[in-house]
Amino acid sequence: MFRKVLVANRGEIAIRAFRAALELGVGTVAVFPHEDRNSLHRAKADESYQIGEVGHPVRAYLSVDEVIRAARLAGADAVYPGYGFLSENPELAEACEEAGITFVGPPARVLHLTGNKASAITAARDAGVAVLKSSAPSSDVDAVVDSAEDIGFPIFVKAVAGGGGRGMRRVAERKALREAIEAAMREAESAFGDATVFLEQAVVNPRHIEVQILADARGNVVHLYERDCSVQRRHQKVIEIAPAPNLDEDLRNRICADAVAFARAIGYVNAGTVEFLLDELGNHVFIEMNPRIQVEHTVTEEVTDRDLVIAQLRIAAGETLDDLGMRQQEIYLHGYALQCRVTTEDPSNEFRPDTGVIGAYRSPGGPGVRLDGGTTHAGAEVSAHFDSLLVKLTCRGRSFRTAVRRARRAVAEFRIRGVHTNLPFLAAVLNDPDFQAGRVTTSFIEERPHLLTARQPADRGTRLLTFLAETTVNRPNGPRPKVVEPAVKLPACDLTQPAPTGSRQLLHELGPHGFASWLRDRESVAVTDTTFRDAHQSLLATRVRSHDLLAVAPYVARTMPGLLSLECWGGATYDVALRFLAEDPWDRLAAISEVVPNICTQMLLRGRNTVGYTPYPIEVTDAFVREATDAGLDIFRIFDALNDVSQMRPAIDAVCATGKAVAEVALCYTGDLSDPGERLYTLGYYLRLAEQIVHAGAHVLAIKDMAGLLRPPAAKTLVKALRSRFDLPVHLHTHDTAGGQLATLLAAIDAGVDAVDAAVASMSGTTSQPSLSALIAATDHSDRETGLDLQAACDLEPYWEAVRKVYAPFESGLASPTGRVYHHEIPGGQLSNLRQQAIALGLGDRFELIEDCYAAADRMLGRLVKVTPSSKVVGDLALH
Repeated sequence: MFRKVLVANRGEIAIRAFRAALELGVGTVAVFPHEDRNSLHRAKADESYQIGEVGHPVRAYLSVDEVIRAARLAGADAVYPGYGFLSENPELAEACEEAGITFVGPPARVLHLTGNKASAITAARDAGVAVLKSSAPSSDVDAVVDSAEDIGFPIFVKAVAGGGGRGMRRVAERKALREAIEAAMREAESAFGDATVFLEQAVVNPRHIEVQILADARGNVVHLYERDCSVQRRHQKVIEIAPAPNLDEDLRNRICADAVAFARAIGYVNAGTVEFLLDELGNHVFIEMNPRIQVEHTVTEEVTDRDLVIAQLRIAAGETLDDLGMRQQEIYLHGYALQCRVTTEDPSNEFRPDTGVIGAYRSPGGPGVRLDGGTTHAGAEVSAHFDSLLVKLTCRGRSFRTAVRRARRAVAEFRIRGVHTNLPFLAAVLNDPDFQAGRVTTSFIEERPHLLTARQPADRGTRLLTFLAETTVNRPNGPRPKVVEPAVKLPACDLTQPAPTGSRQLLHELGPHGFASWLRDRESVAVTDTTFRDAHQSLLATRVRSHDLLAVAPYVARTMPGLLSLECWGGATYDVALRFLAEDPWDRLAAISEVVPNICTQMLLRGRNTVGYTPYPIEVTDAFVREATDAGLDIFRIFDALNDVSQMRPAIDAVCATGKAVAEVALCYTGDLSDPGERLYTLGYYLRLAEQIVHAGAHVLAIKDMAGLLRPPAAKTLVKALRSRFDLPVHLHTHDTAGGQLATLLAAIDAGVDAVDAAVASMSGTTSQPSLSALIAATDHSDRETGLDLQAACDLEPYWEAVRKVYAPFESGLASPTGRVYHHEIPGGQLSNLRQQAIALGLGDRFELIEDCYAAADRMLGRLVKVTPSSKVVGDLALH
């Protein structure tokens, strides 16, 4: 027996061969083109090799050179061709012989003979087997037309190298002959590279009977009885039956004897099929031989209990029929079997093959049901490159009616969604009374056009699930509201004029350290606009798309050039862009940097977690920061959920290593340091933390008040202490959950804070930041005004108000400020998400209980600093 066999095929027959080889203890090798790399047959083999060129998958399977190359590379000592592709190509058999590899099939000389239908008919005549009247093969149209006189009509035009119904035309009248010959020649030339055709007498309303034979190299031949392949469409088989129903036993014996005689006469070796036509008077004539395993071989295996593929391999390895226990007198029939080919063809559309992705797949089972399939499962892609066969359904029973009954049940059990299939057509055929009685001929389908328009499945289940999913995901709050297009609310501005110089030019000129010194030394308070990131993350679940950000960005660049920075990236924006918005976050960053060339862009970086939820290797942090800087990012606000500076250090080092980006490092604020009873988060705690941050190399020191807990007295104390002890500028970030954080900003400004965060008024308040216009108005005409134009800030508000209405379904649900935040300390960015989780659990009307549980969980965990991801731990525990 072979050591290793390469299967030069794909799909169902490749898997069938691998299973047989496994039973024999033979190693298996698969081949595949690039386009077939996800095919199941590749996974079923012990090893697999890519063949062919990208873009030409069928050509790869038809390449003798590629198959031999792969066989040599794998060390295979046998090649199994299956059916289709190279299975009848004598060049593969010859190439295998030259390479010292066994070809599992007949010798090349037999393939040459059977591959030419005219030669095969001559050989059958010489063997004493009845044949139809036919003409000599020719590629001369006139000569072929003239030869019809001796045959009569109806007549078949057949390509000598044909197969599968290609290059074949049935002609009823002489006037249509020339056109049919020319069409058959064109098709034959295209399909087989040989335009030679011949004429053959057509049998009216025949049955198509084929006999399965096995032959060894010593001249022994046996038959495994016949199959009825009469149910055909355009000469391609649809349903095959074994044995042929309603066939006289004496006639069966004569047909099988002729098949054996023919195979023996041509010196056939291995498995093959001899095909006959049987007319209405019981006369049978030879038409061709298929020198390979057939698609429908499964029905013969079921009724004879013989494994044909294993027999092929053993004969090719040199064993005889006696070795296989294949003695004619010991081969019996056991009941009936029929095979239905389930394909992705649409019978109502001329059996046009369908393509797409299988959305759902459920297969039948039970007694007497066999399935032979390839890559057929939910999620599998059906391409246009290959045959439309999905799976072969073979059903058996003690009687033909039992086999049909099981086939009807099995077809009904199939559920295949996402692509059209011929299942309704198969069901219609199986339900036909004539079919159930075994009264079938090759014109069966042609005479019953109603079979092609059988009712398609309503697919109510899939449609209902799709509707529910669509509603749940895209319309949870009803139809999309009719709102004003935000673009019409943009302020008047001449975008043809270049944006004024701003903080970005200053950063490029001074460098990170000089920029930090400039920020520390300036009298006015600098402002970061968070509308492009934290505001919509806190209010609208980060769902604002790049389209709406980029529409207003050029206006911000020209009307608000005095901004310190535009916070537009990081935090949850990276994750949400990929998971929910189908956007590339890197494209967003690059686009904003391009349309806002004068204002520094800023992001929120989660220390070693970067924009994820778990610590990454330092190399990842370095690469991320480097790429972000190259894409146009200027200021990195770096934090850690537990205020662990060692976890922020890799990010700080990475930013400093760029030499052009600013490392703004945050201490995360919680509790109330003004409370005399505070024992954990005291002023001393924050000063010690700030000292570590300064020593780590930060350019700017940030206070990140993610829950809005920093009260005005505490803000004044903390800012004064930080500025008195360290030379770095101090930047304050807070959330307006309780509604009083403008007072906190003003207290911090009076204490000397260098920069603060705010959002456009229509995107401010509650879980977002304090109002930008309110901040500007509150500091105008003071010693520490922002330097920003109040009217320009107000002019941006109608646009963002319109945008907010577009994303109304994602609103946080917090209708007004809440002082309860001082009790539960839930961060602004989490509060909206936690409320949605509570609603999903049916606790939306009891959210105060969730808040109490959150506070209790926080105390159980030792009063954590609550920000992503530590806040999620507390939140999950509260919900639990």
